[in-house]
Amino acid sequence: MKKTLEELAAMIGGEVVGDGGVEISGMNGIREAAPGEITFVTNAKYASLAAKTQASALIYPRDMELPAKPVIRTDDPAAAFAQLLPVFTDPETYEPRGIHPSAHVAEDARLGKDVTLGPNVVIEPKVVIGDGVIVGANSFIGFKAHIGAGTHLYPNVTVCSKSVLGERVKVFSGTVIGSDGFGFENVNGAHQKIPQMGIVLIEDDVEIGANVTIDRARFSKTVIGRGSKIDNLVQIAHNVIIGEHCIIVAQVGISGSTIVGKNAILAGQAGIAGHLTIGANTVVAAQAGVTGSLPPNSMVSGYPAKPHEHAKRVNAHVQKLPEYVRRIKKLESKHPQEES
Repeated sequence: MKKTLEELAAMIGGEVVGDGGVEISGMNGIREAAPGEITFVTNAKYASLAAKTQASALIYPRDMELPAKPVIRTDDPAAAFAQLLPVFTDPETYEPRGIHPSAHVAEDARLGKDVTLGPNVVIEPKVVIGDGVIVGANSFIGFKAHIGAGTHLYPNVTVCSKSVLGERVKVFSGTVIGSDGFGFENVNGAHQKIPQMGIVLIEDDVEIGANVTIDRARFSKTVIGRGSKIDNLVQIAHNVIIGEHCIIVAQVGISGSTIVGKNAILAGQAGIAGHLTIGANTVVAAQAGVTGSLPPNSMVSGYPAKPHEHAKRVNAHVQKLPEYVRRIKKLESKHPQEES
């Protein structure tokens, strides 16, 4: 399929600068784009790449100096680019429908309309599954679990007993929801297991990546708030509460009973200690180690996590330690200390 630049601009409410008759047949990243494709630039950091790209046209911010190529100017190039993706995406996909003969469904499980169960799916007793749910091959839904309408579980997902998933939730392969929290008590030198009696509640419109583990609560609920997005390989311990619309990036670990406020961002490999409160709109930088509670709107980095600007200054001084040592030794050689 080909579209002119003018046609694409009309779809996203953008303004064409240059030849609006340029024909576009595909989309790609700025480094990979070839003639006939369109790409995008979000800020001045990528201006040098815009000058070198082979793309026939670009989607550009309104406030940047324009390249020599035809462009569509928009307020948000990344969002505009995403909006155009379906125009050039191959529409052919494979989406199984219906209940596969090898799926095992308990007699008293309740299935809504238009439910899809792939090969070797297991649905235990008293499970409730809403309308339009898709459960991929080899997935398991445990006793009394509840899966809301429009939710999609990809192959090899485990939803343990009594877990509750809201509507339009996406869970990718290898994820386990509702396994026991890590709770043990040392009794006479031996680690005795503490029963984990609570559940996991995943609210509406949450997306959970591959190989994520979300532990059931010791009591009450482990909660993932509405609209939150969790990347691959994240561990969320028992009784954690994640607020609405949070972003949790790969390899984050959150210890038990910590509360994360809404719209927080936890970047890759950040570690959060237990029984803390992370305020709303907080950003925790990659590999930060948070050992204390944080007020709303914080931005922290490093270990132990400190306000980001302070952490940058500390790190700058750390890099200069060899120089500081040389200078101190030089001063000491000029002014030797008298032995007491």
